[in-house]
Amino acid sequence: MRFPFAEYGSRELSFFGMFLFVMIVLSLFFYPLACIPFFIFLLFVFYFFRDPERNIPEGENSLVSPADGRIIAISHVQEENYLKCKALKIAIFMSLFSVHVNRISYGGKVEFIKHVPGKFLDARSPDSSEMNEHNLMGIMTDNGKTKIMIKQVAGKVARRIVCDCSIGQDVERGKRFGMIKFGSRLEVYIPEEADFQVAVKEGQMVSAGSTILGTLKI
Repeated sequence: MRFPFAEYGSRELSFFGMFLFVMIVLSLFFYPLACIPFFIFLLFVFYFFRDPERNIPEGENSLVSPADGRIIAISHVQEENYLKCKALKIAIFMSLFSVHVNRISYGGKVEFIKHVPGKFLDARSPDSSEMNEHNLMGIMTDNGKTKIMIKQVAGKVARRIVCDCSIGQDVERGKRFGMIKFGSRLEVYIPEEADFQVAVKEGQMVSAGSTILGTLKI
């Protein structure tokens, strides 16, 4: 049986869980009312690191959301790290209350990974995309005809990006690949020349691995 918590947060769950449990027990002995805030914080830690199963939609051409949250921008940009062309960018903001486990948008082989240090601006700001600490992962699609890129962007509160993929690794659509801890931003880049039909709009709430961002016809 799999526990519904993110494996990427095992250290935080162990540390905070044990600390808060001890504080709750001590409070019950000396001042029972003091255990209430500790108990609430413990519930929040479990809530933040939750990792529910998702139903991956059928259709090998469906590009799914890599994160839970709200779409804050759909724009066209020049991407020079991996795609090296004009690209459609779909940006998703994850709040403290979102599930923070990230999932692969489209199956293929990892060709590119790059971690870039930076600032910790509010992840809702357009400037955060380039100025904040971020991690880039480029994927060549299964048929070898199209590339996509996923960018994990740290936020004002988020200070740790986790990506457990490596170059040369085969990845499957909808599978877990990492997380950003405590609020952040995810972006997906698709080459403009690709035959991609967007299925979402700005302001829409999406779920990692289950919401279809669009169809990539290849």
